[in-house]
Amino acid sequence: MAHRVLVVEDDVLNGMFYQAVLEAGGFTVRVVSDGAYVLRAVEEFAPDLITMDIQVPNISGLELTRKLQADDRFREIPILAITAFAGRGEEGTIRNAGARGYLAKPVSIKRLMAEIEGLLPPQ
Repeated sequence: MAHRVLVVEDDVLNGMFYQAVLEAGGFTVRVVSDGAYVLRAVEEFAPDLITMDIQVPNISGLELTRKLQADDRFREIPILAITAFAGRGEEGTIRNAGARGYLAKPVSIKRLMAEIEGLLPPQ
């Protein structure tokens, strides 16, 4: 069975890009563009990994990462944070919130796939 990846991304084109790349790589993908719907999507979709844009509407990706890590049901799901605002100290803040991986936009396909494969157990 294919690994399931939940993509949290508010930019429609980026979401389509990630979905196309990941599906071509054999993953089952769901895209969520609004932070308010992420927790429900995690419950329903049961992802093996979450890619988390840090700047999403209603609830930031940083806050969502903290909420997921605080919930025993979701704590073991690896989160790959993806951000367009790669400022000094931001990676540390994001990792301290619970993200296991970090990428700054723009993201190359090769780097995205390498990070995801590194966070998932072999299948």
